[in-house]
Amino acid sequence: MGCYPLFACRDWSDLHIDLENIGRSIVSLSLVTDPFGEYEPAYLSRCFPEVTAPFKEHFVVDLSRPVEEFVSSHHRRNADKALAEVSVERCLDPKNSLNEWTALYRTLVERHGITGIAAFSRESFARQLSVPGMVAFRAVREDATVGMVLWYEQGNRVYYHLGAYSPFGYELRASFGLFDASIRHFAQRQFEWLSLGAAAGVDTDPSQGSGLHRFKRGWSTDTRTAYFCGRIFDQKKYQEIIASKGVPPTNYFPAYRLGEFS
Repeated sequence: MGCYPLFACRDWSDLHIDLENIGRSIVSLSLVTDPFGEYEPAYLSRCFPEVTAPFKEHFVVDLSRPVEEFVSSHHRRNADKALAEVSVERCLDPKNSLNEWTALYRTLVERHGITGIAAFSRESFARQLSVPGMVAFRAVREDATVGMVLWYEQGNRVYYHLGAYSPFGYELRASFGLFDASIRHFAQRQFEWLSLGAAAGVDTDPSQGSGLHRFKRGWSTDTRTAYFCGRIFDQKKYQEIIASKGVPPTNYFPAYRLGEFS
């Protein structure tokens, strides 16, 4: 699989060359493209002839626009209420916030019953917080951290990664204060675009769905499509694996991983 959660290139125009030279030691490849990628769907289909399909609509922010111009009135009110109760500060070295972050994320896991890869181990978070470009903000109330959000900077863009809050943080609407402060911070540093990602699941309609959809939509200026792409490099081995596992006919890709998240 490509990198979690998105696959990005410095130069998309040569991706087909990389894929042609990747060798036959790989049976198949599946990935989700960066919604800011400089590609056309037809080019992705050339690179990934087996599967190229719209996957999710990612909410994005044009950071050249004033926050007051596009953030929903609901979100502005909640941000004002939150910022009257908490202070937001940037964590100078995200690695030093590992204990606070893992404690907050444990609350998220318990609150939503998160399992599998998205549950993330402490070691995984230690590595994530050490990745170049990681930026973390925390919301503080009476010297206690009640919420944190994580972002990645890359080039002239910023990508939302994760957010987590204590039970008191939820009561204080800390998420609204953190997102408001984060967006303003990146705009002041003259980044051009910010991605808020999509909601959980595979609903591709950004106008419908969960509270997370509504939350992200309220901060965004537009949406961009991320594509799911799949390519088979060794057709013979691919079919052998399917046959050995007795996989029924399916549109899932790769077919031999059918049911992997169930």
